[in-house]
Amino acid sequence: MKLDGKVAVVTGSAVRLGKALALALAGHGVRLVIHHGSSADAARETVAQIKALGSDAVAVQADLGQAPLAATLIERAVTHLGRVDVLVNSAAIFEPGSLADTTEANLDRHLAINLKAPFFLSQAFAAHVGRERRGHIVNIVDWRAMRPAADHLAYTLTKAGLITLTQSLALALGPNIQVNAIAPGAILPPPGQDQDYMDRLAQTIPLRRPGSPDEVAKALLFLLDSDFVTGEVILVTGGQHL
Repeated sequence: MKLDGKVAVVTGSAVRLGKALALALAGHGVRLVIHHGSSADAARETVAQIKALGSDAVAVQADLGQAPLAATLIERAVTHLGRVDVLVNSAAIFEPGSLADTTEANLDRHLAINLKAPFFLSQAFAAHVGRERRGHIVNIVDWRAMRPAADHLAYTLTKAGLITLTQSLALALGPNIQVNAIAPGAILPPPGQDQDYMDRLAQTIPLRRPGSPDEVAKALLFLLDSDFVTGEVILVTGGQHL
């Protein structure tokens, strides 16, 4: 896909990894919908940065915990920018919880934001693109979904579901819409942690260093450039998944 002039919706793109992905797309001429839940100031700053790069962007708020509101993101993007060509499902929550202490509320939050929202956004996106235009969906998943542990159970469950959704949508939406996923590893410190945490974690990674959002952005750009990759999960982990 030639990216210049295309329109992308990137969920959770006001901050952290989602912001890095949006800025990378803007650097290739993509116009952006910067979705945020409650980070309005950060979203406005990201929009300003994108405009400084010479592209266009608009900030759109939506509570992804409410599936009907999540699905309206595509419609609102079309209202603002005329069309949508790329959907990046990046927004997620990452809350601890073992089998013993995961509550129904914790599980429901993860299901709503990490799995239901991408499902209904993809449904709305596919309906918008139709069967005549080209389109891409890229889901941000997690290598832990393929090598699960006993912690963060609700999170891992929903990311595993998102991998299955990726594969199912690749079958359902071909040939004109490609659907892939990226599974990052140690890219950014978790909230509340710092670079020291990442440096310690690096000792468990075969490449002996943490990654950066740029590595994930390169994987995204590869997938959008390709016209013969679909249903794939690209692991950007430095070998951590091994």
